[in-house]
Amino acid sequence: MADRPTITVTALCLLDDDGRLLLVRKRGTTMFMQPGGKPEPGETPSETGARELFEELGLSVRPGALRLLGTWEGPAANEADTLLVATVFLCPLTAEPFPAAEIEELAWLDLRDAAGRPDLAPLLVDYVVPRLLATRGPRRRQGVS
Repeated sequence: MADRPTITVTALCLLDDDGRLLLVRKRGTTMFMQPGGKPEPGETPSETGARELFEELGLSVRPGALRLLGTWEGPAANEADTLLVATVFLCPLTAEPFPAAEIEELAWLDLRDAAGRPDLAPLLVDYVVPRLLATRGPRRRQGVS
């Protein structure tokens, strides 16, 4: 286990008015996950999140606007036998996102539909969705137009 490669990332949770979570699928992969990525030298997790949000989705947010949801570790979605350590933030949705950089596809996930989906990253299913559901409570928001 000590020789197991580790990837450290920041991941972002952006929710729309209906409480759906924004997911991305990177080019050449099959798994959906939250936007985010690896830090550049000297970056804090929130600085990484703000930079990645702009690069991947064209959205601007200040690092101070991100709210820590949690830090978890588990299997990486797209790298076999690799441990992922992710700092996950709640992030305001400041505009309509569009796929950029390595992002191939965007999708919106109803949090209650995450269980059993084979195309969702383990971190998302095992930690992020349960935390978001617990944070939001049992009420389901009705669509707002």
